[in-house]
Order: sequence, then C-alpha cells, then structure tokens
Amino acid sequence: MAEPAKKVARQTEDRLEDLADTVREKFDKVTEGSFRDRIIEGRFAEQSEDDRRRAEAERKQD
Repeated sequence: MAEPAKKVARQTEDRLEDLADTVREKFDKVTEGSFRDRIIEGRFAEQSEDDRRRAEAERKQD
C-alpha cells in the first residue's frame, strides 16, 4: 500500500475510534436513568403522596 493511502487509512481509523468513544459516552449518559426518574429524584422529590396522586389524576384527564 502506498504511503498516502496508509496515512489516510490511519486517519480514518483514528476518527472512527474517536466517534466510537463519543457514541459510548452519549449512550451511557442517555441510559443513566429515565427523564421521569430524574424529575422524581430532583425538583419533585419532596412532593407529598397526595400531591402526586392529584397531579397524576389531572394528567389522565387531559
């Protein structure tokens, strides 16, 4: 294989490895937990059970 072709192949391999790393990182981030889990753990974590039932009933009506 000619030198320029080897260089292009090496660069392509490096780019694909970088892309694979990026995809793995983003996949891990997405699969950390569902959006619902994040909401429950965060801002609405201290909401009472009555408030949760009421909010759920309102969502079902819509």
